[in-house]
Amino acid sequence: MSDAQRPSTRSSGQGVGASVLRNEDARLLNGDARFVGDIRMPGMLDIAFVRSPLAHGRIRSVTKPDGHDEEIFVAADLVGVSGIRADSGLPGFRSSVQPVLAGDKVRHVGEPIAACLAPTRAKAEDLAETVLVEIDELPAVHEMTRARDPDMPLLHEHWDENAFLETSVDVGFEAAIANAAAVVTREYRTARQCMAPMEGRGVVAFWDRQAEQLVLYSSTQMPHIVRTGLADCLGLDHGRIRVIAPDVGGGFGYKGILCSEEVFAAWAALTLRRPVRWIEDRREHLTGNANCREHHYEVTGYAAADGTLLGVDCRAIVDSGAYSAYPFSACLEAAQVASILPGPYRMSGYRCRTWSVATNKPPILPFRGVARTGVCFAMELTMDALARELGIEPHVMRAKNLVRPEDMPFTNITNKYFDSGDYPEALRRAVEAIHLPSVRARQQAGERIGVGFSIFCEQGAHGTSVYSGWGIPMVPGAEQATARLTPDGSLELRVGVQSHGQSLETTLAQIAHEELGLPVDKVKLVHGDTALTPYSTGTWGSRCIVMAGGAVASATTTLAGRIRIIAAHLLQVSAEDIVLEDGMARSRSGHGEVSLKEIGRLWYLAPQNLPSGAEFLALEVTEGYKPVRDSGTFSYACHAVIVGVDEDTGGIKLLDYVIVEDGGVLVNPMVVDGQVLGGAAQGIGTALYEEMPFDASGQPMAATFADYHLPGATEIPAIRIEHMESPSPLTRYGQKGIGESGAIGPPAAIANAVNDALADLGIEVGELPIRTDRLLAQLLKSRKAAA
Repeated sequence: MSDAQRPSTRSSGQGVGASVLRNEDARLLNGDARFVGDIRMPGMLDIAFVRSPLAHGRIRSVTKPDGHDEEIFVAADLVGVSGIRADSGLPGFRSSVQPVLAGDKVRHVGEPIAACLAPTRAKAEDLAETVLVEIDELPAVHEMTRARDPDMPLLHEHWDENAFLETSVDVGFEAAIANAAAVVTREYRTARQCMAPMEGRGVVAFWDRQAEQLVLYSSTQMPHIVRTGLADCLGLDHGRIRVIAPDVGGGFGYKGILCSEEVFAAWAALTLRRPVRWIEDRREHLTGNANCREHHYEVTGYAAADGTLLGVDCRAIVDSGAYSAYPFSACLEAAQVASILPGPYRMSGYRCRTWSVATNKPPILPFRGVARTGVCFAMELTMDALARELGIEPHVMRAKNLVRPEDMPFTNITNKYFDSGDYPEALRRAVEAIHLPSVRARQQAGERIGVGFSIFCEQGAHGTSVYSGWGIPMVPGAEQATARLTPDGSLELRVGVQSHGQSLETTLAQIAHEELGLPVDKVKLVHGDTALTPYSTGTWGSRCIVMAGGAVASATTTLAGRIRIIAAHLLQVSAEDIVLEDGMARSRSGHGEVSLKEIGRLWYLAPQNLPSGAEFLALEVTEGYKPVRDSGTFSYACHAVIVGVDEDTGGIKLLDYVIVEDGGVLVNPMVVDGQVLGGAAQGIGTALYEEMPFDASGQPMAATFADYHLPGATEIPAIRIEHMESPSPLTRYGQKGIGESGAIGPPAAIANAVNDALADLGIEVGELPIRTDRLLAQLLKSRKAAA
């Protein structure tokens, strides 16, 4: 019997599959949460950074005002501190070092040059105004498609061109396309964005004299990785550093890196032996730190006359910014483009060449969906273009080429191992739910509306075998969890992943309930503290419910076995006769029951009454877990949307939105709905609103939320979600990673709907966001041509 087929031990509707209310909500909704910004310590100093006003230049001098040497620090003061390095082992990778404070050169606007410390942030900012920085400006590299041109200045002088990495894939391409009946070539572009979590970055650092430890409170998704990075930069043993992530107000990948501000704060606390704090303001966040998702694609699709997809050819550029971000490196997105562009489709030939280019912009960071959102946009618009060329419905084109359920498990053209699913069925349900025939009838009646689809797969929880080939500083292994039965019969879980909206305090408690039968309110999750939890590479890549969930299951299963031995002794039955449910250990054969509270009290406080040897069966267990294969789980979804387009303004209105989603066995369907809806809101922002433009000198043009537009409640339609559950044969309960899925599909579905609405005018959009002014310009041009 596979893990996915294991029988449930729950009897109270709180285990895997139940929509249990969240354990964390009372704390968060009642204002009892504790974020980094809530932490106050006696004698604490606030940090304000002097940041570069220029995108590219050589620093001539940094002058401190007289008498402030102990309050203002520059690069030369950071003796013994190493810069941040995130190299990749992929052939041809060009290395860069991100300085904690820039000393000789600045490479993007907002790069820290000096740090000022004062009793308040206001006074620190006043002090920052007194620092004189002289920079000789250099030409900026701002356009990714020209970054590699020979006449472009080099960001890193020891390089021969402005590219971190080039990758290339070619699988049977030329032979596959020889007899193509339809060939379409399109150019696509996605805008640089900011992640915009409700809480920005923040750090409080101090030296704990009693523990002889540097303690860092950080708003981070991966406290153990931050500790490893700090140890490397500061030359300290891991045991001398403790990183604590308290409540974290959203991450989305932005809080999944080691940032220079964290390194400086740690160094300052270590050097001054005083608590220091840096809380990021929104201007810093927008202009100097939180950039992501700037891609350019040239895609050619080839199909047979009957709609069979023969091959895809792609050249993709990712703007990686000035430095390689720790620990994922600068090549994460572009290298993924090459491997995931085929998506859920079967094809005979594939060719893709990618470049991770360096520009005078902040380093690109992994944002929810990482490369998948751009890849889905490029691939799905190409599928629609092929369908229009062949004169067939786009959903028919997709259905013909999707991986079939009878082929599962399926290894695709780039060796992605699809574990389970029925992609054609997801598409069929989406087409049915969006009422396609009525849309076509309304179009025939003259309504300027359109329908668009996007279908994609999300590889989640991919592990050692995937990342070891990348050679980045962090390769995930087995995830660990500790389960401890307490003397009062409650359960403490300790996990190294960090929850910042994933509801792990609830879903991991549900998994513990599945194995131990304890009510979820008797389960306490401890996370976000390197001193208390097992080592983990953190929360990223839709891995928690598979990896940490599997580890919790392993630990609680072992613990359950030990509890059964003690209960069997007390009830004078065999361990196999004991079932755990409702906080009790019961005899199946009717010989009575004993509570887990009694068992806990017995082991800890009355061990003289234990059976011989049971005192060595510790009621605290740490276990590791990896799926049967660590190639990842593949959840997937089909998005379908109806849009209306205003020909006089270029305005776009979302009229209906359907998501058919398959995340395997859903541990908590209500939590999954929240994840999907939240991701979809971000995807709608990517499609229609969010853009961080830069001018030719590398200046960011959106320094506030008045310029950087986020969707609000009135911009998000009433999204309908339909779930399918195809259990993964690789995981403990058949669950799959699903945290990023909602953010992947909206841009492609919305763009395809706009193109469908305007097909009779010969208008296509291929650039994100689909701005009103750009679309209006195309409409006016079409109107003029028709006049």
